[in-house]
Amino acid sequence: MTLKELLIKEIESTPDTILAETLDFLCFLKTKETQIQTKSQLPDITQSSENSTGRSLLEHLKTIGKWEGDDLQNCLQLVYDTRGKAKFDDNNPFE
Repeated sequence: MTLKELLIKEIESTPDTILAETLDFLCFLKTKETQIQTKSQLPDITQSSENSTGRSLLEHLKTIGKWEGDDLQNCLQLVYDTRGKAKFDDNNPFE
């Protein structure tokens, strides 16, 4: 019997409360595995011998591309409409 068949057999005799926890755990494991795979595909920037400088950042900006589309004003307005107002008060608990 395969592992999948054994799991299905156990699932069929398991109460719903345990199945709910099992499903949550399975989703967690799948998400964790995806994150590990994604992380392993990213370049390791800690091993870079080049320090970030203004020049290297400007060079990187050249690879990003340009804004395309006609919704820049709409996007900016959305930012303005949804951002919170900063509130500063004089009561500093650390003083």
